[in-house]
Amino acid sequence: MKLSHFKFELPEELIAQEPLKTRHESRLLVVDRKTQKIEHRMFHDVLDIFNEDDVFVVNNTKVFTARMYGQKEKTGAQIEVFLLRELNHELRLWDVLVDPARKIRVGNKLYFGDDDLVAEVVDNTTSRGRTIRFLFDGDDEAFDRVIKKLGETPIPKYITRPVQEEDENWYQSLFAKHVGAVAAPAAQLHFTRELLMRMDIKGIKFTEVTLHLGLGAFREVEVEDLTKHKMDSEYYRIPQSTCDVVNDAITGKNKVVAVGGSVMRALESSVSSTQTLNPTEGWTDKFLFPPHHFNIANAFITNLHAPESPLYMMSSAYLGHEFIRDVYAEAMKEKYRFLCYGDALLVI
Repeated sequence: MKLSHFKFELPEELIAQEPLKTRHESRLLVVDRKTQKIEHRMFHDVLDIFNEDDVFVVNNTKVFTARMYGQKEKTGAQIEVFLLRELNHELRLWDVLVDPARKIRVGNKLYFGDDDLVAEVVDNTTSRGRTIRFLFDGDDEAFDRVIKKLGETPIPKYITRPVQEEDENWYQSLFAKHVGAVAAPAAQLHFTRELLMRMDIKGIKFTEVTLHLGLGAFREVEVEDLTKHKMDSEYYRIPQSTCDVVNDAITGKNKVVAVGGSVMRALESSVSSTQTLNPTEGWTDKFLFPPHHFNIANAFITNLHAPESPLYMMSSAYLGHEFIRDVYAEAMKEKYRFLCYGDALLVI
């Protein structure tokens, strides 16, 4: 497949700028892969679509305040620093993106807040990427407090309004436990405590994986030949307890629902030779695009994604490349809301 196969025009007015007040009242575009039937539902209708002992697999990663603004030494030029991941805990080395990158060179010092925090650039990684070392003498708790104080919720740049205080909660899943993500698992943002309680009463099961979302699923694909695209590696963990729940559902011919692209990447990165799920801890750079045979999840909840994005390519691989064009055309015709604060797509 080629990058140009995934082009379409997404009207700007369909890009959601904030979520609905009641998250489970998002619209849900339900698509049957076999019959190619399309239904227009509400997200809370998942309660009626799925049955007792069906399993929803969710990602328990937690977003941190990854976007920071500082000043370059001497010139005072404002620099945006986007924290991607910690490389060395003891040395406080971090992999980051900087903007504008042309002003930041190895050896430069960056100052944040009222000199609450200082960092030194120690390496170049990509055109915008840098390795920086934070010069901080306090303990880990104090460092985390400073990052939380100086950073802001890293909502995507396609949300054109300023970051609001509410984004701290809006851009966080109810399942969030383990800090490490710079992007939210958006498909999970539709769940509310009320909906989860009703699903639990019905006997629908939830189990968790961890995959710390970096920018890999959101970074622009810059090569026409998709086999040459390299995804950023992301840390993930699938415990034995999750494997037991998922594999029991597979044996019992119940639904296994991957809630979001990050969950799907984790599941497809840890498949046994018998098409069951293996416990794993490590790093994955799995890039899912057509054609791909999916081994674990027989249902997929995701949001509606941008053209030429890896997440759209994953949805295309799961749904079928020709059919997804019709599905997205229907979504745009019916004014569905796209991207992280938008509506949802369920493929069964």
